Amino acid sequence: MNLRWIVNMILLVVFLFLFGLVHAQQLPKSAAIGSNPPGSLFYSLASGMAKVVSESTPIQAQVQPYAGTSTFLPLIDSGELEFGMVNAVDMGLAYQGPKRLQIGGRNPFPHVPNSRLIMRGSPLRSSLIVKKDSPIKTIGDVKGKRVTGEYPAQLAVWYNVFGSLSNGGLTWNDVKVVPVPAVNEGVDALVQGRADVTTHAIGSAKVKEADAAVGIRYIPLDCSPQGEERIKKAVPGYYLSTVKAGSSTGIVEDTCAYTYDIYFVGHKGLPDAVVQAVLKAIWDNIAKLPPLHPGFVEWTKERAVDPEVTMPYHPAAVQFFKEQKLWSTKMDEAQKKLLALN
Repeated sequence: MNLRWIVNMILLVVFLFLFGLVHAQQLPKSAAIGSNPPGSLFYSLASGMAKVVSESTPIQAQVQPYAGTSTFLPLIDSGELEFGMVNAVDMGLAYQGPKRLQIGGRNPFPHVPNSRLIMRGSPLRSSLIVKKDSPIKTIGDVKGKRVTGEYPAQLAVWYNVFGSLSNGGLTWNDVKVVPVPAVNEGVDALVQGRADVTTHAIGSAKVKEADAAVGIRYIPLDCSPQGEERIKKAVPGYYLSTVKAGSSTGIVEDTCAYTYDIYFVGHKGLPDAVVQAVLKAIWDNIAKLPPLHPGFVEWTKERAVDPEVTMPYHPAAVQFFKEQKLWSTKMDEAQKKLLALN
């Protein structure tokens, strides 16, 4: 009996070893996460994600920085790049393509119909900025003022201002456009007195610099149902949320802010085992993310699934979230609609 027990135990150990070996062989040795350049929020978040995945799976995840989203999205679409850290608005434009979706008459992104959402992450919030002593108090007061625009080197910021104006029922024709190449130069124009209104990410070093130089504040957008409807219609992927007074530089009152989500995305052909392994690594180690970067504070399990996402989820992600009891019939409907767009 003892001999038979020993033989059975040996066979069990061998079986478990071989099973684990086969499972490990299903996963690649490495995977890349595309992001914006070093120093950007998206690079920092991609780095944190790579650390957690590398420590919790057989996959060695590495961050691969690029000049911008439009540079690496075609690589995800072709399967040359496994993952990417992007924002919801860019992905909505890229997933649907220029022929189907344009915002304000433009869509500079390549069509990437083969991209899929792995997980919805943290929100990004911001609003328009004025000097602290400016008479501009609300989005309605922006009409007729000098507003930074064009942003040829950073088109995402063009959408930020376009969406903010739309929230107040305004267009570019209702303001005096001050051309700037990118977001930092927009703040410079405000500080130098060449513009009355600009925008920049809440809590950024550039905003703190401007506040120290001339004193700045964010103005609240229109958080009414009508205001939210206008901004959602203008920029698919945007919604509104409130930033508490005193929570960051320039937030002198509770401020209604334009908000959009950060996405962790991949190719639709990524093996299910890879997607499941990566998602499980994130899920089981979600508490390890916030210490890596403040941008992970709202990267939560509760935010992972939402019916208003701008692209469909990967099939393995759908299965994973069903197992976590987060996937509903409403999500099935949203997924079906998004898949039908391509």
